[in-house]
Amino acid sequence: MGMAVTYYTADLVRALPDDGRRYEVVHGELLVTPAPRHVHQRTVTRLVTALSRYLEAQPVGEALVSPADISWGQETLVQPDVFVVPLDQARTLDWRQMQTLLLAVEVLSPSTARADRFTKRRLYQERGVPAYWIVDPDRRCVEVWTPEAAFPVVEWDAVSWRPAGADEALTLRLEELFRAV
Repeated sequence: MGMAVTYYTADLVRALPDDGRRYEVVHGELLVTPAPRHVHQRTVTRLVTALSRYLEAQPVGEALVSPADISWGQETLVQPDVFVVPLDQARTLDWRQMQTLLLAVEVLSPSTARADRFTKRRLYQERGVPAYWIVDPDRRCVEVWTPEAAFPVVEWDAVSWRPAGADEALTLRLEELFRAV
């Protein structure tokens, strides 16, 4: 006798207990991850700080961190580690209104690598997210994906981002991003 398989929806995920894990759903598949490692959180903090400073000078969006409920329908609810939404959507203060990601960033952890590199990467490409960064603190590199890319551009020295409407690009030196405490 086979096991019953649950097809998860965004509403089912929102109803799960608040137990310290991160719950997401992509095309009905439940993704569950434990609390992140210290290096993950340090990297997220550095990324959102750099993005926020950049966006003060280039006011095209707002940088945010998860937990968040980014959903494009009942079968999808994701929580990118760091993401940028246009200012008009950020000003609504409503996750349901934040439908356009200018940048999505996932910082790899051993428990998230598969979902970040495959499941979520494909979703962000399908949704036309112009830039998706997979930040790997262990290898000290950033994979840069675009909607049409079959393979990432892997950056080892610096990563740059210039959203539509910005006068200049943000360039992050990876040596600084991954420096020790």
